[in-house]
Amino acid sequence: MRLITKVVTSLTILSTLGMANTLVTVNGKAITQQEVDSELMQATQGRFNQVPVDKQQQLRNQVLEQLIAKELIYEDAKKTGIMKSKEFKEEYDNVLKKIKKELAVQVWQKKELDKVKVSNKDVKKYYDSNKEEFNEKESVHARHILVKTESEAKDIVKELKSLKGDKLKIKFIDLAKSKSTGPSGPKGGDLGYFSQGQMVPEFNKEVFSMKVGSISKPVKTQFGYHVIYLEDKKESKTRSFTEVKPFIEQRLKMEKFKRIMQDKMLSLKDKATIK
Repeated sequence: MRLITKVVTSLTILSTLGMANTLVTVNGKAITQQEVDSELMQATQGRFNQVPVDKQQQLRNQVLEQLIAKELIYEDAKKTGIMKSKEFKEEYDNVLKKIKKELAVQVWQKKELDKVKVSNKDVKKYYDSNKEEFNEKESVHARHILVKTESEAKDIVKELKSLKGDKLKIKFIDLAKSKSTGPSGPKGGDLGYFSQGQMVPEFNKEVFSMKVGSISKPVKTQFGYHVIYLEDKKESKTRSFTEVKPFIEQRLKMEKFKRIMQDKMLSLKDKATIK
């Protein structure tokens, strides 16, 4: 199962490299947004979107620094003759043997997976029997300005309280860029969309009680004092069958594939000589 996921992920990355967004170049070698995203998904086992929003940018920066470091070390390794050493060549040959076997297994599994079919009837039946699985929590799109002291936060609120509509939003973004100490500051304090429970309790309680287009009073958390701007709010809902159909198809297909593979392995073992 994990091997199949690796194959699909690799193919996806290869298909998007042509339109990848370059973040930095290291001695002419581009490091792209897609490369960073791929590393993040691997590091979090595909759960990067579940990481608290205020920590996502910190992780992105760390991964980018790691990729830069790899490029620098690789360049130095080439210059200092590492690639020509006996130790490197032996390890390289061992890695090639492992990759050859793993790639053969991946391609074999992908071909077997492509043979598996799931009917529309089964997909609809799963949706009707598991609708609670597709419930989306109430979510909000918010910005915040993080400062160290309550007096700083009160000054910001005072500066903003007379503004409304676009003027309030524009001014808030400007202040976030110039005064916020949080990692989202350079982005105008933008935290994107998040649902109930993703933020620390004090922040969560305040932001979900706000009206769209308004700012909060200073909110104290373990990180400091926040002034919050609520940009949008989405009510809880159940996603439609059309929206989730591809997801259900893939899940049922993988479950069916797992059962087929168990039978296939038993058949292959019966024909093999295992001592």
